[in-house]
Amino acid sequence: MPEGQYTAPILYTCAGSRGLRATWAAEEAGIKLDLRMLPFPPRHKAPEYLETNPLGTIPMLVDGETQMTESCAIAHYLAVMGGADQLIVAPGQKDYGEYLDYTYHADATITFPQTVYMRFALFEKHKGWEDAGHAYANWFEKRLVKIEQRLERREFLCADRFTVADICVGYALILAKSVGLDGRIPEPIKTYRDRLTSREAYKIAVAKEKAGAP
Repeated sequence: MPEGQYTAPILYTCAGSRGLRATWAAEEAGIKLDLRMLPFPPRHKAPEYLETNPLGTIPMLVDGETQMTESCAIAHYLAVMGGADQLIVAPGQKDYGEYLDYTYHADATITFPQTVYMRFALFEKHKGWEDAGHAYANWFEKRLVKIEQRLERREFLCADRFTVADICVGYALILAKSVGLDGRIPEPIKTYRDRLTSREAYKIAVAKEKAGAP
C-alpha cells in the first residue's frame, strides 16, 4: 500500500490489561497501532466508550470494518496481518494443533480464574466474597500444570520458537505477578516468563502503554 494510504488499526485498551497481548504482538509483528488508552475500568470512568464498544470491555481492535474484542484473537490477527509468519503456526506445520490449544488456553483457562479472583478477593472483598476469590486462585494454580509439563523440554510452547501462543500465555503469567498470585507459580514457569519479558518488543509495548495511559 502506498505511503499515506495506510490507516493504522485502532486499539482501545488500558495499561497492563489483556490488551497488552495486542500491543506486544503488534510490536513483534512490526505493526503500528493507533493506541487509544483508557482509564480502568472504562465503562465507569470513560462511559463514552460504550458507544464504541457496547460491552465496555478492553481491548477492542478496529481495523477498517473489522472489530474484535478478544485479546488472544487480536494478537493472532495482528501477527497474520503483519505478515509475521514466525509468530504463528500454520496448518500443516509442526504443533499447529498445540498452537491453537495454548492460544485459547491462555485466556479461557488461566486468565479467567485470575479475573474472578481479582473481583471477589480484591475489588469487592468488602462484600464477603473473598473465599470464592481464593477458590478461583486455587483453580488458576492447578491449571498451570499443563504449562509446566509442556515446558519441561522446551524453551517455548510450540514449534521450537516464540509464537503468539507464548504472548497469550505469557500475559496470564505477568498478570499473576501483578495481582499477588506469583507465589502460586512454579519456578520453571517464572524462568519462562522472564525469558518472554526480556524481549525488546515486550519492553517497547509496555513503555508505549505507560506513556499513553491517562
